[in-house]
Amino acid sequence: MNVIWGAILVLFTLMLGWLAQVINAFLPALAARLGLNEPESEVDATFFVDTRGEAIWDAMIVWTLPAAGILLLVNSPLWPYFGLVGGGMYLYFAGRGIVVRLVMQRRGIRIGQPGTLKLAYGFLTLYGLIGVVTIAMAAAALSAR
Repeated sequence: MNVIWGAILVLFTLMLGWLAQVINAFLPALAARLGLNEPESEVDATFFVDTRGEAIWDAMIVWTLPAAGILLLVNSPLWPYFGLVGGGMYLYFAGRGIVVRLVMQRRGIRIGQPGTLKLAYGFLTLYGLIGVVTIAMAAAALSAR
């Protein structure tokens, strides 16, 4: 199970999470072309600036869950600590992302096309679930010691 979950963490949180935020933070035009973010012209300036700032911060901090996945793959005893911190970050990231989009939508702020929003909500929900499962697995691993 650890190898499978480690692979899931590397795939979803390194490739589709952290790396996507690095691209979004430093190459927003490329991020828009890849479908990682809406083009600046398609959304309200407030939303664009918020997601850009979030991406910059995430690029600096959300590496911990991919690190937990790598540590889990190599069976390192350090993985649960990275899993707790990283899982908490991804749970926060997901919850904040969903709530901010819902509030902005209700206020009439342009935050993207319906198809892109469904994809964003889907990935954010997935990140939240990955965070919760990782926290539970890390807590279980630590309590078994």
